[in-house]
Amino acid sequence: MKVAFATQDLERIDAHFGWARNIAIYDLTEEGWALDRVAEFSGELNEDGNEDKLEPKLKALQGVSILVVAAIGGSGAARVVAQNIHPMKVPEPEPIEGMLAKLQQVLKGTPPPWLRKILGRSGEKTFDFEEEEA
Repeated sequence: MKVAFATQDLERIDAHFGWARNIAIYDLTEEGWALDRVAEFSGELNEDGNEDKLEPKLKALQGVSILVVAAIGGSGAARVVAQNIHPMKVPEPEPIEGMLAKLQQVLKGTPPPWLRKILGRSGEKTFDFEEEEA
């Protein structure tokens, strides 16, 4: 599963989606994670209402299942969700590797319904919750 992070410094989840200078995309499995790619953005990124700045970011998210951000506007969130990407906000900046470790633990356990749906869509892992016969 691919997980993307909005980041200014490539170390922490510390950026608003629209204002992010970088989107770091990782491959995440139960066994670990690896950096897949970094998409870098320049120009006037902190201008509110400039929807054009989102297009390159949305293209960079191709194949991503989860996007983790410090903040995201309503129209940005709607456009991310329209691409079948689950946006997640962190309440304060935190290390990317820390979030990857948390998500990895969730994958090893019983993921919540929203994550099971993502895993099923990507063909990675399915869960059978039918009741067992006594």
